[in-house]
Amino acid sequence: MPRMRVLIIDEHDAVRQALQDRLAANIDVEVVGCTACWQEGLNLAAEKKPDVILLETKRSDGQGMTALHQLRAQFPAVCILILTSYPEPEEREKALEGGAAGYLLKDIGSARLLQEIRAAVLPLAPI
Repeated sequence: MPRMRVLIIDEHDAVRQALQDRLAANIDVEVVGCTACWQEGLNLAAEKKPDVILLETKRSDGQGMTALHQLRAQFPAVCILILTSYPEPEEREKALEGGAAGYLLKDIGSARLLQEIRAAVLPLAPI
């Protein structure tokens, strides 16, 4: 099975590093890029062609949903999973309506995170 290519867009250095470390421990995942800046994430997505983008929406610049819409418009085949520190039902609904494949809490366990990534990328694959 080919490796799933993941791009991480999150403002928090520690979160990006932790996600990268957790995902790198899996042989079927390749983290192709990490950035705090969602505009840089657009460029990285074009360059690195990820299968999945892990996107933080609660950003200090208030541009999380804008980032989702821009990424969805430019990369319709890429699965976007939203990462959040605390859930908000209204944001979850808007994210899913905006094309996100999932809405996950940042404190998700490594096994579950990998399961969610696999489900987003390979929704029709046999278990």
